[in-house]
Amino acid sequence: MNLKNKIIIVTGGSGLIGSEIVKKISSSKGQAINFDINIGTNIDKGEVNVDLEDDNSIEEAVQIVIKNFGRIDGLVNCAYPRTSDWNQNFNDVSPESFRKNIEIQLSQIFVITKKVTSYMEIQQSGSIVNIASIYGIVGNDFSLYEETNITPPVAYSAIKGGLISFNRYVASYFGKNNIRSNCVSPGGVYDKQDVKFVKKYSSKTPLLRMAIPSDIAPIVCFLLSDESTYITGQNIAVDGGYTIK
Repeated sequence: MNLKNKIIIVTGGSGLIGSEIVKKISSSKGQAINFDINIGTNIDKGEVNVDLEDDNSIEEAVQIVIKNFGRIDGLVNCAYPRTSDWNQNFNDVSPESFRKNIEIQLSQIFVITKKVTSYMEIQQSGSIVNIASIYGIVGNDFSLYEETNITPPVAYSAIKGGLISFNRYVASYFGKNNIRSNCVSPGGVYDKQDVKFVKKYSSKTPLLRMAIPSDIAPIVCFLLSDESTYITGQNIAVDGGYTIK
């Protein structure tokens, strides 16, 4: 993929998947701008400190990009903010926690997408890639988590399913402006999880393994590139075949 001269914001670009996407954009000759709360602002290094729970922080961060580059060609919504009680069982999740996680994950995607598309409309071009999940497509197989310390959060499925629908809306609404929007839905990504979970999950995929971040980044860059100019509104599962069964 050739992303030469493209200015691309990646939210959560310091995370497991985000950092690999930033790396892949850079190796494809694009200019990745990492929007993350865990970094300082150094635009020469492509880094901007952003609190995605704060609308003003998002506004200021986008303005930094516009001031320095004059345009935004791509946006990757990859950030994964969540509350400290994220991994509770369904019966233990409070209504307040559920609402908060919907707010800080799904609502922040709306806020930054709204801001970025205001500039893409002027340009009459742009590509958005939302990192969703197979759990926005299919239900959880809870047998995978038995005898492990892992609990799939109820809010996660709600958020990712909502994101896939939001993506279709954005693609439909902004198509007339030559702005594309697509989702990438990874399957389980290896992150040193419980060995029993890794073994059971891997056995459920035709490729017999979990994903790694470098499996995800290339399709994101393809959707950001001019090689995908007739693809919009889609949700592409990168899951080793998990969802075909």
